[in-house]
Amino acid sequence: MVVVGFGAEQVEEFIADKAKIVVQKEQLGTGHAVLQTRAVLGSTQGTALILCGDTPLLDGAELKKFYEAHVKAGAAVSVLTAETANPFGYGRILRDANGQVTGIVEEKDATPEQKQIHEINTGIYCAQLPLMFELLATLSNNNAQGEYYLTDILTKGKEQNKLICGIKTQDFDMVMGINSRKQMSVAEGIMRQRVLDKLMDSGVTIMDPASTFIEKTVQIGADTIIYPYTWLEGETKIGEDCKIGPSTRLTNVKVGNNVTMQFTYGHECKVENNVTMGPYVHLRPDTVLHDKVKIGNFVEVKNSVIGEGTKLPHLSYIGDSDLGSGINMGCGCITVNYDGKKKHRTTIEDDAFVGCNSNLVAPVKVGKGSYIAAGSTITKDVPADALGVGRGRQVNIEGWAEKYRKK
Repeated sequence: MVVVGFGAEQVEEFIADKAKIVVQKEQLGTGHAVLQTRAVLGSTQGTALILCGDTPLLDGAELKKFYEAHVKAGAAVSVLTAETANPFGYGRILRDANGQVTGIVEEKDATPEQKQIHEINTGIYCAQLPLMFELLATLSNNNAQGEYYLTDILTKGKEQNKLICGIKTQDFDMVMGINSRKQMSVAEGIMRQRVLDKLMDSGVTIMDPASTFIEKTVQIGADTIIYPYTWLEGETKIGEDCKIGPSTRLTNVKVGNNVTMQFTYGHECKVENNVTMGPYVHLRPDTVLHDKVKIGNFVEVKNSVIGEGTKLPHLSYIGDSDLGSGINMGCGCITVNYDGKKKHRTTIEDDAFVGCNSNLVAPVKVGKGSYIAAGSTITKDVPADALGVGRGRQVNIEGWAEKYRKK
């Protein structure tokens, strides 16, 4: 269950059907927020794990350890604690001479002596049900903020002679709260480094972690090298022995083995094995590059299938096209796919050669082994093994320049 209050509509939209939503209409404190779940949980038996919504670095394995320690101790309520050199702003953990937790005091309510305590409340609890609601019902808002503190259930539990535990985590970063954009940037840096560390431990080389941004969902094979200023996002999956970057961004891209990509932006597309590309390549959705394709600088490929060993050397736009294997597209070639109303496809069969600065106006088909003369605009199908020429015949006018200069 997710308890929402301020900005509830935005949170609900994001959560969707991932969890039940409970609304705290008045923001009267964390204890009051948890109390709103009583209408849903009722007399449920078990353990409630209470988390804060602004701690994005929480780790499932660490939370499991906390829960298991709570159960093993037979505690009524347990709080996850952590040590920090700078505890300002956090609630401090109070312990007696035997080291048992006696309560939590918030920053605004703490005495100067209590503010010297470095063990802090992470805001994460395990509490037995339905005892939790019985304790919450006894809370008071007689404090500096006039709120019902969830922290007070520890003191209330002590008053009823219940076992209260403080279980310390060694990972303070995990419980970092986000209250500003600056804190968010710090948390993002920690999360990013965790992802990079895991990849490097698995055999991936990250040339400069400080300038590399890889989401947790990305998969990368061993012995792949990631160069600086590279962003890998979504469900991107990269094979082994690849060289990705510098300055490359891939979103939901499947990449095979031994692929070299530099200064490339690709999204929702597929690149197979032994492909080289860059610099300055744009791979748009539904593009498939088969094995050994070579793409040079300033090339855009959209919704097209490029066959094995085909070359797109430079300065080309290939859109809505099906290219076979062994094709050479000369510099500045364009498949003209849009007639102003509809998109049409171009088909180029195996081993064709398209000369520089050619326009293939779709729908059109270039047959196997055929040639297109440089500078042509092709509007009709070209048969296999033919030469297609679609340009005006050159005419040389002798003496024209001298006459022009005399005007």
